[in-house]
Amino acid sequence: MFEYFLTVFNPAGETVLEKRVEAETDEVAKAKGEAILAEANLLEHTHRLTRSGKLILFHR
Repeated sequence: MFEYFLTVFNPAGETVLEKRVEAETDEVAKAKGEAILAEANLLEHTHRLTRSGKLILFHR
C-alpha cells in the first residue's frame, strides 16, 4: 500500500483541500483522487496527486 497526497487550489493559489489517499497502485490512487474531486465538485480546480515527489495526476 502506497501513500499519496491530493492537494487542490483555488484560483488565488490558496489550498482548498489536502487529503491523504492510500492505494495499491498509481492507477488506483488516480481513480480514488478523481472520485474525491468529483464528490467535492473540485474537478475543475487546479489539483495534483503525488507519491514520494512523483506527480500522478495534475490539472491546471
